[in-house]
Amino acid sequence: MIHEGKLGIEMAHRAAIRSIERVVGENAPLQDPVVASMGIRTMLDKGRVLVLTGAGVSTDSGIPDYRGPRGSLLRHRPMTYQEFLHEPAARHRYWARSFVGWRHMDKASPNPIHHRLAAWETTEKISGIVTQNVDGLHVAAGSRNVIALHGDLERIACLNCGAFEDRRSLDVRLHEANPGYLESIDLDPSLVNPDGDVSLDQKHVEAFTMVGCLVCGSEALKPNVVYFGENVPAERKARLKELEADSSALLVIGSSLAVMSGYKLLLDALAAGKRVGLINGGPTRGDAKADFRWRANIAEALDLLELPAPADPATEQRRRPL
Repeated sequence: MIHEGKLGIEMAHRAAIRSIERVVGENAPLQDPVVASMGIRTMLDKGRVLVLTGAGVSTDSGIPDYRGPRGSLLRHRPMTYQEFLHEPAARHRYWARSFVGWRHMDKASPNPIHHRLAAWETTEKISGIVTQNVDGLHVAAGSRNVIALHGDLERIACLNCGAFEDRRSLDVRLHEANPGYLESIDLDPSLVNPDGDVSLDQKHVEAFTMVGCLVCGSEALKPNVVYFGENVPAERKARLKELEADSSALLVIGSSLAVMSGYKLLLDALAAGKRVGLINGGPTRGDAKADFRWRANIAEALDLLELPAPADPATEQRRRPL
């Protein structure tokens, strides 16, 4: 990356890579699922719980996660913000891959987890959703108070002039510039990555033709997404603070909390004296700090939370006649 301030760019890029490669391992004993589920149920019964969601809520919609047992990080490293800014060849490779993979993302539909959370918002069990996902599926499911912490794939930003374009509009232009390109590629949907691109060989990358910004003509285009090495916009942070202040507790669903922007919500909740619950299929960075940690299939866990609370064995014993 040859550019003024090269050392600073390299340092930011390396920090982003470290964040991408962070491994979340076991850091606390497993909690009794009954204790965990009852604690989370109590939080939801009180109402106004802030929910933080990660890639684990969208895997049932056909979108892979990053760090799960079959996560995309096993085969693919996402672009960093510094690469988008300063490496035209890397940016071109991303757009070739994204042109192929995006149509799979665009076809994804909300799954029962998204719909369940939307229903909980209407009954005020939850105050809103902060999502680390960029797929837009919470809004598609009917959730209204949603903060897409890392943005979404629906809009494209020009890094040169700041103009925005709808992703579908860009896709039409890419189709016109690349006739027959999609037909030449046999896409395996399971290889589409959470940020919307898919692995391609160098031959297909070189054959791809990129289009320019509608305003200034620059090919320095980037999804309106916060990439590794990039900061969450200040106005989004301000809205997040308001939602945190209006919430009674924090429930993290489907996130390993490996990324600091999500983990900070857990730290904020603990600093404010609020309870924290976790529902995830694997370990999370916050296991040792959370009040309740439920290691479970997410869809099944949310179904169980909709059922009447199981009877307390001690209470049932006291009710029995002598």
